[in-house]
Amino acid sequence: MSTSYEKRLLRVVEYIHDNPTGDLSLDALADVAAMSRFHWHRVFHAMTGETCAEAVRRVRLHKAAFLLVQTDTPIDRVARDTGHSGLQAFGRVFKKSYGLSPASFRNRGALVAPLTHAKRGDYPVYPIDVETFPARRLAAVPHKGAYNEVGKAFELVSGIFTARELWGHARGMIGVYYDDPTAVAEEDLQSHAGVVVGDGAPITEPLTEVALPEGRYAVMHYKGPYAGLHAAYQHLYGTWLPDSGEEAGDHPPIEVYLNGPAETALDELLTDVCIPLK
Repeated sequence: MSTSYEKRLLRVVEYIHDNPTGDLSLDALADVAAMSRFHWHRVFHAMTGETCAEAVRRVRLHKAAFLLVQTDTPIDRVARDTGHSGLQAFGRVFKKSYGLSPASFRNRGALVAPLTHAKRGDYPVYPIDVETFPARRLAAVPHKGAYNEVGKAFELVSGIFTARELWGHARGMIGVYYDDPTAVAEEDLQSHAGVVVGDGAPITEPLTEVALPEGRYAVMHYKGPYAGLHAAYQHLYGTWLPDSGEEAGDHPPIEVYLNGPAETALDELLTDVCIPLK
């Protein structure tokens, strides 16, 4: 795939994430791509598996879900701040995607069907295992800022892999999260969005090589929308780790994504939340 098309795709993906309240019509995105609207839509769909409208709707709803769960922003303002035309329209499209009204989603806290309950606090708990992972090599894109915005970096990685026909080297998707969001300012949080690849896979700019060492991890098998992952960390660090007799390791936590929101219902998303152990 031409690097010209790769650059156009990455430019459009970044624009959608950075301008959720802006004009994200097909014509506007074609202008960002510097292509005819008639050709751009076909190129975007062929490269990503989504139409432009589907991608815009998914990104806006993803941002809305985090605002509902992690802030007390009024729902009508959440609708405005995520580019929806009005409260009723927002409610309809949100319920269609998440299966709940925005108010019900907020009240539930975005954690679905817990299997048990935490000993302390109000955090539902999913199965936790201790596993040893092999050393892994990531082809990654760095992200700086709120962790709930890392989806932008993952879409850039996916676009590059599609444009360069690298998916044959892919062995899974992993996010690496270097900072504690309760201790580091949101704008300074550092992470990587990466694809696991073998030694023979080429990694060139804008991709960065990230080496994950072999080691033991506590792995929570989380099921549900990404907006609920914050509570998973709260339980792992606040309840499971102190009670386990284990000590946290020296490298950062990771998330292993077993499926993705483009092809999976949000309540069916599967994420292994992994904290390193000594």
